[in-house]
Amino acid sequence: MITIFHNPRCSKSREALALVEDFAARRHESIEVVEYLKTPLTEQQLAALLEQLGCGARDMVRSNEDEYDALGLAQADDAVLLKAVAAQPKLLQRPIVVYEGRAVIGRPPERINDLLKTD
Repeated sequence: MITIFHNPRCSKSREALALVEDFAARRHESIEVVEYLKTPLTEQQLAALLEQLGCGARDMVRSNEDEYDALGLAQADDAVLLKAVAAQPKLLQRPIVVYEGRAVIGRPPERINDLLKTD
């Protein structure tokens, strides 16, 4: 199964979903589309996702959102960042695709090809 954390209002997220759908159709894989703004992730889910991404929490946070500055996250550690994203899902970088225990932030969407092992 392929999971995509998706915001349908984001053009990059829509591009990523199209790549995932194409790959899934060719490989007969199922897709779980998680609209994370409607179904926010918990701190525990975010920590697990962070591990699959293999990066720091700062990489999965959108620092250009007003909430980032309002919450004073510029110097925050990973625990504080995960708590902030759980409370303010708009801060989650998008899209994020998970496949076979690994994840990638699909910015640019072509990064998803490496994860899905496509041409």
